[in-house]
Amino acid sequence: MERRAQQELGDFLRSRRERITPADVGLPAGPRRRTPGLRREEVAQLAYISTEYYTRLEQARAPHPSREVLAQVTRALRLTDVERDHVHHLAGLPPGPTPGPSREVRQSIDDLLQRLPGAAAVVLSATYEVIAWNPLATALMEDFSALTRPARNLIRRAFLAPYQHGRRLYGVTDTDEFARTAAQHLRTAAARYPDDPEVTGLVEELLTGSDEFARLWAAHDVADRPALCKTFEHPLVGPVTLRCDVLDITDRDQRVVIYTAAPGSPSEEAMRLLSVIGTQSMNVPG
Repeated sequence: MERRAQQELGDFLRSRRERITPADVGLPAGPRRRTPGLRREEVAQLAYISTEYYTRLEQARAPHPSREVLAQVTRALRLTDVERDHVHHLAGLPPGPTPGPSREVRQSIDDLLQRLPGAAAVVLSATYEVIAWNPLATALMEDFSALTRPARNLIRRAFLAPYQHGRRLYGVTDTDEFARTAAQHLRTAAARYPDDPEVTGLVEELLTGSDEFARLWAAHDVADRPALCKTFEHPLVGPVTLRCDVLDITDRDQRVVIYTAAPGSPSEEAMRLLSVIGTQSMNVPG
C-alpha cells in the first residue's frame, strides 16, 4: 500500500470514528470524554482487533490490512457501502461482497443477559438465529446449547418444524404473528446482505419448504409492529404471559429480546419456579 494511500486511509478512518457517538454503538459516554466520537480503543474493541494495531492504521504505520480486518473495522465504524468500498480501494484491495450478518455478541451484552436473573433474554442475529441466551431463557424455551445452529434459527423453526400439539416454536402461542414479523425482518436482512450465502440459502430453503412463508414473502412487507406481550405454554408450569421488550444493537445488526413478568402476577411466580427448577425433567416439544 502506497504511503499516500496509507495516510488517506488513516485520515478517513479517523474522520468516521469522530462522527460516531458512544450511544450509537451502545457504549457509555463517561464523565471525562474529550475525544469527539469514539476513542480508538473503543473502535478496536468493537472490531475485535488490538488498540495498538488500530492506532497504527490511523497513523499510517500499520502493515497491509487483511480483508477480514477491514470487514471488522468497517462494521465497527458503521460505514455505508460506498464508504466501505472507498476503504478497500485505499487499502489496495478490491471491494468484496458485503459482510454477512454478525454472529459475534459483545461481551458487555452477554454480561447483561447473565445479570437479568428474573428475566428470560436471548440475542438474535439479523436472520433470527439465537446466538446468546441466559439460564431462564433455557428454562422457559429450550436448551439452545443442545441444538445445532440450524435448529436455533427461529424463522426456520417457525416455518419448517412440524406442528406438535398445535404449537410450534418453544411453546409460543402466537406463532402466526411471530411468523409474519419474522418474514418481514428476514426480507430486510436479505436486502442488506444480498450476497451472503447463508442469508440467500435460508430464504431459498423457506420458499421451497413452506407455502406460508412463500405467501408472506410475496407480499414484500418490511414494516413491523413489535409484539409487546407473549404467552408461552410451558409443560411444567402452564401458561406464562410475559412482556416482550426488544433492544436493537445497531452496529451488530442484532436484537436483544427480554421477557419479563408483571410484578405480582401468576406468571412472575411461574418464572421464579422456572429459575429454580431450570431444565430438569423438562421435555419441551420441539
